[in-house]
Amino acid sequence: MKIEKGRLFAGLLVLMLFIAGCSYEDPNSTGASNGEQSGEAKGEIRVGLDIDAGSMDPRLTNESSGKRVTDIVFDGLIRLSDTQEPEPSLATEWDNPDPLTWVFTLREDVKFHDGEPFTAEDVKYTFDKILDPDFKAPFISMYQPIESVEVIDEYKVQFNLNQPYAPLLSYLDIGIVPKHIAENDEQKMASEPIGTGPYKMVKWDKNNKIQFEANEDYWAGAPKTKKVTYFIIPDNTTRVASLEAGDIDIVHSPLSPQDIQRMKENDDFVVEEKEGLGFTYLNFNQESDVIKDVKVRQAISHLINKEVISEDVYRNMDQPGLSPLVPSSWAYTDDVPTFPYDPEKSKLLFEEAGWKDTNGDGFYDKDGKLFKIQLSTHSEDPNRMQMVEYLQNEFEKNGIKTEVVTNEWSTFSANLMEGKYDIALLGWLNLTDPDRATYNQFHSTSGSNYGKYNNPKVDELLESARASADQNERKEMYKEIAQIVTEDVAYNVVLYQGYFAMYSNDVDGFTPYSNGSFYSLKDVSIQ
Repeated sequence: MKIEKGRLFAGLLVLMLFIAGCSYEDPNSTGASNGEQSGEAKGEIRVGLDIDAGSMDPRLTNESSGKRVTDIVFDGLIRLSDTQEPEPSLATEWDNPDPLTWVFTLREDVKFHDGEPFTAEDVKYTFDKILDPDFKAPFISMYQPIESVEVIDEYKVQFNLNQPYAPLLSYLDIGIVPKHIAENDEQKMASEPIGTGPYKMVKWDKNNKIQFEANEDYWAGAPKTKKVTYFIIPDNTTRVASLEAGDIDIVHSPLSPQDIQRMKENDDFVVEEKEGLGFTYLNFNQESDVIKDVKVRQAISHLINKEVISEDVYRNMDQPGLSPLVPSSWAYTDDVPTFPYDPEKSKLLFEEAGWKDTNGDGFYDKDGKLFKIQLSTHSEDPNRMQMVEYLQNEFEKNGIKTEVVTNEWSTFSANLMEGKYDIALLGWLNLTDPDRATYNQFHSTSGSNYGKYNNPKVDELLESARASADQNERKEMYKEIAQIVTEDVAYNVVLYQGYFAMYSNDVDGFTPYSNGSFYSLKDVSIQ
């Protein structure tokens, strides 16, 4: 088996390098090399990202690269520290006079990138649009307890809630957009973002690079570098090779384990590792005819050897997972159902669900119908590509006819949102509160409940947990939520993610955050 997986990985790596080689443009071809002698050459930070942004509007972005853009172009009312504590940003202070009222005092010395002043009207406009169902903000459920946002004066706003809401502050890091622009052209923010942040976006060459320049009037002080460029380099190994060659300065997760080990031994680079705020999981489509039976989902789960995946595919970079509550969370528990690798148990569950190999071809069938699934992921992450190939091998030798479908991220995510899949492999990041790891994923009315999971008891617990001010009480409710959704196999959380950042020794001042934030780029200088 190890020989088979080794050959599979080697073949996949060659394939990915070939694909990347056909589409990747050398950053040096833009004249952006740090080795140039022009006055601004050493004033540029070059970052390698795995996928392009879909939208640059902070209210609409729903993928990691869009978040990396909004990290440096926009500011929220608060900013989360690396320990997920709220810190002042556009709001200098806040007060919670009663469980349903929050009052925020705003900075008075802030301007948007076009020179217009930031005021309370911009805050109200931002959240009014997020809460408008027609606007289709992907994370609307995180803000639904906000009944209204009221302008008290030019630099003070009041949030009126319809229930007590424990996670509120941790969600107020979302970027504030300028009302005077967005109300006239809501589409503009998606491709021409204008915020109050430390950098201005100046050019977006889709699927290639995104360029920024310093906001010299930034309220927290001008950035230390004049330019930032994000280069879109889909393949993990090609991205690291570009770092080694000096073509870019910083890369971060997702990364391939063999590259991490090699770079740790290279004194020219810094490799930092943190406990991540995310998990990698299999999303089960509850409306798929072949896997809507919970016994089938449980049977499939008994064919997933998380220890082998962690050790052989990820080289212990990520650890075997249990539930949507990550180990770094105060709500973490290991008291949840588990589905250890057990092909015999899997077979019994399939038989209980009525699936048997009646014609001796090695695959399950029922009433003349072959049991066949589609296993999907996106092509930009070779680790996930290798994992689905490994799972396909495990599934097929245990009676499940399995078709692997891989697409680039934009197509994969569109299929996910449209329910065009059986089982999909992907991940959640930035899980700063247990509510963020559960409500949007499992509440029956949530827009990010891609698999259409529906359990009234879970809905009730999710609503009660976010309304409680008692953390111990919340912890018990999240424990019960984790137990139910794991037993129901809404998700199979395969891995808890580590977070890695690599950068050149020439980079000074970069601070990786567990949630992947790039805000610290404003403090970076290139030696």
